[in-house]
Amino acid sequence: MPTLRETILAALHARLSTLPATALRGEVLPERVSAAGLLILRDGESGEPEVTLSPLRYHYRHRGEIEAVVQGADRDAAFDALCASVGAALAADRTLGGRCDWVEAEAPRPVDLPVVGAASLKAAVIPVILHYTTGDPLA
Repeated sequence: MPTLRETILAALHARLSTLPATALRGEVLPERVSAAGLLILRDGESGEPEVTLSPLRYHYRHRGEIEAVVQGADRDAAFDALCASVGAALAADRTLGGRCDWVEAEAPRPVDLPVVGAASLKAAVIPVILHYTTGDPLA
């Protein structure tokens, strides 16, 4: 049986998979980026939870990351559209089907990456904060 953390990350990946961009989880950057862009979900880390007693509960602010990558002649517009689609997908269901308390993204910091013999990439990491509560930090 998967942990709550894994269930939430799988639900986030499924949510990203509904977008036109290719959505991967924990993969390396492939040699080719599709015209619609590429999203790679990185699991990130849960960090130190806040703990409440009676009943014992662990409240996490898990910080995951979505790497957003586009390539081509109109990188700026494509990148903007890709980030906006991620924001809209998260806003459409802030609890990922009731699996977590809240999902929120932080602003990306884009960079242009030159590629020898091909069009440059525009990429950024979009931090995603997943708020959830569990009765066991290993469950």
